[in-house]
Amino acid sequence: MILLHLFLTFFKIGLFTIGGGYAMIPLIQEEVLQNHWLSFTDLIDFIAVSESTPGPFAVNIATYIGAETVGILGAVCATAGVVLPSFLIILLVAKWFLSMQENHFVQGALYGLRPAVVGLIAAAAFSVCTTSFFPEGSFTAVNWIGVCIFALALALLLWKKPHPILLILFSAGLGIVFCTIQERFIA
Repeated sequence: MILLHLFLTFFKIGLFTIGGGYAMIPLIQEEVLQNHWLSFTDLIDFIAVSESTPGPFAVNIATYIGAETVGILGAVCATAGVVLPSFLIILLVAKWFLSMQENHFVQGALYGLRPAVVGLIAAAAFSVCTTSFFPEGSFTAVNWIGVCIFALALALLLWKKPHPILLILFSAGLGIVFCTIQERFIA
């Protein structure tokens, strides 16, 4: 029964999310926390890992949640659920692309969806930032290490425009160094 639940949950997420992986984060967060599949901290950690591993974000996170919940069969069901809606929609669009391309209603729907996608991405970014910078859920306790790493990575990105992999490795390295120093000398 859990396998069907995983499949249907990720099918719903894949079906009703327009805008890609970042737009899926609020829906994934709600479903995962509501079903107690992962803790909020684990989910945020895997969002970071999922962004730095090869492959689409939605597939990576669905596979991970399925594997953590049930194992290999869970990974297969969750991944199939998140991929199947896109596959079916692409088949339908490919079949009727030319007739739908100039349709006034289709153009209007796509125009109206753009702000919603931006809002979902902004909500996901806000959620990840608040968890990363304020780990205790209070705006009084600030994760200064996270803020410093973010500021350095952002400055490096704007100044030198490094390859994303180098930026990820740089940030991970700084995190390891700062956390090791903090554990060894401060705690």
